[in-house]
Amino acid sequence: MSDPAAPVRLLVIEDNPESLDLMMYLLQAFGYAAFAAEDGESGLEAAAELRPDLIICDIHLPRMDGFGVVQRLKADPDLQMTPVLAVTALAMVGDRDRVLAGGFDGYISKPIDPLTFGGLVKRHLKPPSIC
Repeated sequence: MSDPAAPVRLLVIEDNPESLDLMMYLLQAFGYAAFAAEDGESGLEAAAELRPDLIICDIHLPRMDGFGVVQRLKADPDLQMTPVLAVTALAMVGDRDRVLAGGFDGYISKPIDPLTFGGLVKRHLKPPSIC
């Protein structure tokens, strides 16, 4: 059973420094324990080590794109139930459907809107299990 007083752990996989800084700032302001990785490979390593409650992952990443990351996460028995949100500047018709069909549990558009970001994250967190 997890400690109910422990902060929710979130992992942000993002290679754009400005976007990463903004998301980390907002998540910490909301009281989350936020961790960062700057490419797909290090994001997978961090996810395996941290076992975060939610992962926010950019689509366009070095060393492995977001689709590759989410595919590997969903194939890992220890991480497959972890919600993964795509964060991307893709805004063409069909991009949202493509992201969801690719295995992501949700979608956050760039640029990040500080007024709606927290609500989008909270909506995708699993409620704590009662044991």
